[in-house]
Amino acid sequence: MFEVKLLSDNWEGGIRKAAFQTCDVVCSKQIDIELVDDTIRSVSYTGGCHGNTQGIGALVVGMKKDDVIARLEGINCKGRGTSCPDQLARALKML
Repeated sequence: MFEVKLLSDNWEGGIRKAAFQTCDVVCSKQIDIELVDDTIRSVSYTGGCHGNTQGIGALVVGMKKDDVIARLEGINCKGRGTSCPDQLARALKML
């Protein structure tokens, strides 16, 4: 119901680049993630609350994937059952 959809997952020069379509109940439409091993290199959102999604992206850079999942999984926005941070956690679980 609130799952993200994998759009692409590629390796380029040791960097894993993945793109996900978010579910319809959140404001963002897509999340682009770059990983080196299990460490977040970058996260960017398309759509959503620009300042908040930029903040999420900046805060998770350098963190291990599993640590980000543990911190963001289950965050609920306005009773929707998910959120932009939760969508990131769901996407990272697929990588």
